[in-house]
Amino acid sequence: MRSGALDRAIRRASAAAGPAARGEADTCGLCDAPAPEPHAHVLDESKGELLCACRACGLLFEREGAGYGHYRLVPRRRERLRGVPAAELGVPVGLAFFTAGPDGAVTARYPSPMGATEWTVDPGTWADVTARAPRLAELRPGVEALLVNTVRGADEQWLVPIDDCYRLVAVIRRSWTGLSGGDRVWDDIDAFFTDLTETNSPGTKEH
Repeated sequence: MRSGALDRAIRRASAAAGPAARGEADTCGLCDAPAPEPHAHVLDESKGELLCACRACGLLFEREGAGYGHYRLVPRRRERLRGVPAAELGVPVGLAFFTAGPDGAVTARYPSPMGATEWTVDPGTWADVTARAPRLAELRPGVEALLVNTVRGADEQWLVPIDDCYRLVAVIRRSWTGLSGGDRVWDDIDAFFTDLTETNSPGTKEH
């Protein structure tokens, strides 16, 4: 998935100063109006790109039931899961997130200091995991993800909006030092997951 708005967010979070630090707002990808934070994101399914949405456009998509044409609102549902056999999915370095495409194919990505590295999940493996964790069948294609954390003995599995995953990528790129990451990055990853809270509302995900 190309993620123009979130790629900009990752670069901004990794830099010492960026548009937000200068008091500048992102621009709505739908109407070009300013999109000051907090703001929603919309998935352009035709391009596989996430766009910033201003307040007015975000409200429009809420009224339209979270979708309009080939645009889909990124929801704000965030749910702690139990019993997902993450080891069967081959999660490297303790962190990965998984998204389903419109055709049902599942892509896995793991955050790294270079961004997010991806691979395709074997369909049979995903089917087996979903059979044991039925909530995964509810993942909304493109806009929600399974986020897995087994870093330093953690055992966390979350159903989250896709922009949560890219916030985590930004944390890692900002905090990583040296070859192994350094102590700060792992502390910041712990803090990221500590700050996650369950939000089951189907409305917009703001950040």
